[in-house]
Amino acid sequence: MNTGLKKLPKHVGLGVFYVLAIALALLLILHNNPLADPHTEMLKKICGCTLIAVSCILVFFWYDKLTVLPVELWNSRKLIKRLAVNDFKKRYAGSYMGIVWALAQPVVTVCMYYIVFDIIFNQRAQAVSGGIEVPYVLFLTTGLVPWFFFTEALTNGTTSLLEYNYLVKKVLFKISILPIIKIIAAMFIHIFFICVLMIIACIYGYYPNIYWLQIIYYMGCEFILVLSISYATCAIVVFFRDLLQIINIGLQLFQWYTPILWNIEIVPDKFKWLIKLNPMTYIVEGYRNAIYGDTWFFEHFYSSTYFWLFVVATFCIGALIFKKSKPHFADIL
Repeated sequence: MNTGLKKLPKHVGLGVFYVLAIALALLLILHNNPLADPHTEMLKKICGCTLIAVSCILVFFWYDKLTVLPVELWNSRKLIKRLAVNDFKKRYAGSYMGIVWALAQPVVTVCMYYIVFDIIFNQRAQAVSGGIEVPYVLFLTTGLVPWFFFTEALTNGTTSLLEYNYLVKKVLFKISILPIIKIIAAMFIHIFFICVLMIIACIYGYYPNIYWLQIIYYMGCEFILVLSISYATCAIVVFFRDLLQIINIGLQLFQWYTPILWNIEIVPDKFKWLIKLNPMTYIVEGYRNAIYGDTWFFEHFYSSTYFWLFVVATFCIGALIFKKSKPHFADIL
C-alpha cells in the first residue's frame, strides 16, 4: 500500500493558496498600529499587497514545479530522519572527545565576547520591552545561539551535494533530501545550545513562562529560512565552487548587519527598516522577545508578514534553481 503524499490537483492547490493569500492581504489592510507613522504604515501595506499579488501570479504559472520538492521531502521523511541521525554520528566518529568539539567552539566564542564587551569594556544592553536592563551575557547569547545554527546549517547545506556526491550519481536516489539532512543534523547542536541559553536565563532571574514556547516557532522559522537558501546555494556550488568561500566571507559581514552584538534600538528610526530587511533580524529579535521580552510574535505583524513572504519567495527560487540544475549534477560531480 502506498502511503506517500500525492500532489494535490492544481485547481485545489491553487484554490487553497489563493484563499490564504486573500486572507493575509485582508489582515494586512485591516491591521492598524496607532503608534506607527501613517505614511510609513500605508507604504508597508502597499508593498505587502504587491508582494502577495506577485506571489499569486508566479504560483499560478509555476505550480507544478514548485510542488514537486515539498512532496518529495514528505514522502522521504523516514529516510531523512535516519540519514540525519547517521550524519550527526558520523561527523564526530573517530575523535576521542566526539561531540564535545561541536560544542567547544561556540562556547569559547560566547565567553570571549563576554569577556571583551562585558568585563573589559563594561558594556550593558537594554532590552526592547520597557527599557529593562538585561545582563550583556544573556543579550549576547540570545543573539549568538540562532546565529551559530544559521552559519553551520547554511554551510553544511551548501556542501551537501559535494559531500554526498556518491549518492548524487545514483539514479534512483532522491537527492533533494540531502540539504535537509545536513540541516537537521545541525539542529541537534542547536537544541543543546537552546538548553544552555535557558539555563543562563534562569541564572539571571528570567524563569520559564508561556512566552518561551515561541522558541519552537522561531526554530521553525529559521529552519525553513536556511533550507530555502540552501536549495539554491547547494545547486550553484556544484558549478561554481568559489561560492562556498564567498558565503564564508559574506557571513562574517552579515553578522555585523544582524543585531547580535549590538542593540537594534541604537539605530535611528528612519534607518531601522534597513536592518529589518535582514530576515535574521526577525529571528534574533524573536529569540530575545521569547526569553526576556515577553512579547508575542504576532504583535510584530508587519515583520512576521515580511519574513514569511521572503521565505516563500526564497524557497520558490531555490526550488526552481535546484530542479533546473538537477539533471546536470551527476555529470559535474
